[in-house]
Amino acid sequence: MSQAAGTRSDASHNPLNSDGKRHPVENALTVFTLVAGIVSFATGWVVSLHFVASVTGIAALVVGLYAQMISATRPERMVIVTGLVAAFVGAALGIAHGGFSF
Repeated sequence: MSQAAGTRSDASHNPLNSDGKRHPVENALTVFTLVAGIVSFATGWVVSLHFVASVTGIAALVVGLYAQMISATRPERMVIVTGLVAAFVGAALGIAHGGFSF
């Protein structure tokens, strides 16, 4: 009777898998983009950490843009865009504070 209630028995409890299918690669890239974007954003405000902010920001941007192309669900895309925005701001602040120089 699970079909009558509208529940999916094969769906995982991951909110990124809103279509009921597993997407391990897409989910991993999504989580990496968000975490690296947040790290870049946080370290971008500290002038002495400009190298870390620049590297993590550029890495999150590259991975995030690829993840956006292969994403399968809308929740994945929302998290990816959030990570991309944070990565862009963090990378811009890192580059403004000294970029890739030690």
